Formats: sequence, structure tokens, C-alpha cells
Amino acid sequence: MYTPKKYDHLLGLAGFSDQLLQNHFKLYEGYVVNSNKNFELAQNALKVGNTYEYGEIKRRFGWEFNGMRLHEYYFDALNKTAKVLDQKSVLYKKICKDFGSFEKFNDDFRSTAGMRGIGWVILYHDTVADKLFNIWVNEHDVGHLAGEKPILVLDAFEHAFMTDYGLKKPDYVEAFMKGIDWKVVEGRF
Repeated sequence: MYTPKKYDHLLGLAGFSDQLLQNHFKLYEGYVVNSNKNFELAQNALKVGNTYEYGEIKRRFGWEFNGMRLHEYYFDALNKTAKVLDQKSVLYKKICKDFGSFEKFNDDFRSTAGMRGIGWVILYHDTVADKLFNIWVNEHDVGHLAGEKPILVLDAFEHAFMTDYGLKKPDYVEAFMKGIDWKVVEGRF
């Protein structure tokens, strides 16, 4: 059903050791495998009429699926030859309008990333109100804003940085910010 994307092209990315990236890719691939297993297990439980098991498997699906998809958003936006956001682009102008300036967006994104705990930092676009938000999402499946479109995703779980940075999460966030391919992010907007 779902096939893991290959991200080997990111090996050699400045600020990220190949060991960290390879471990991270394997973790992501596990979410893909478990998303697929979740479908199979749910169908089998339904066939035998085990509604309790079926319900628990369905509850688990959001964790596995979001673990898969959020990692894809994260890896897809990284590039060894990062592209800056064009100041004439629609996204740059929208960021400046909604946050006051690109620098204020950057400060808000980094401050959100610096919060204690595990989770994700997501620049969401509220398409209903046409508003951008930096949001902290606990776990994979807790804290998402309903109906919002992820534009930029940062993995703030320890596995994303501890191998290279230990407890220096701000240094990891700096490396991430330098590795963003803003053309990809802009395409999501």
C-alpha cells in the first residue's frame, strides 16, 4: 500500500551526520511498515468480528500514519543545496504579513522548536482564514489543527538531533533552518 520514499540523496547534508540520517530513515521506514500493518490488522479484526481489537488498531493508526507523513514533509523540505525563500514570493510576503517580518517568523519558529518535550514544529496554513501559524504538535497525533495545511515541518523528537547535538537542540534547529529548500516549502503553500 505505502512504500517508503528514499532519502539517501540527503546523505552528506551539512549539520547532519550520515549515521543520524540513516537511523532517522530507518525509523521513518518503520512508520511506513506499521501503517501498512495497521490496515491489514484492522481488516482481519473486522472479519472475525473483534470490535475491541478493531477499535484499538484504528486508534493507533493516527500515530503510525502521521509518523510516516510528517517525516516525509520533514525530509522532502531538506536539500544539500538549500534554496532561500525569494523575498518577492507570495509565501515570503504572506509570512511577513502574518508574523510582522520574516525575522519574527524565524524567531517564533525557533522559539516553538526550543520548547521542552518531544513533538513537531509545523508552519500551518489555515486556508479558511488564510493565516499562517507555527504550532507545536505533541507526539504524532496530538495537537494538529483540524483542516490546516502543513507548509514546513521540523522533527523535534530527540532521535532527530541527539546523535549529533546531544542536548544542544538550538544547534540542530540552526542546521535544519540552513538545510531548508524553500522552493519545496513554497510549493506546498
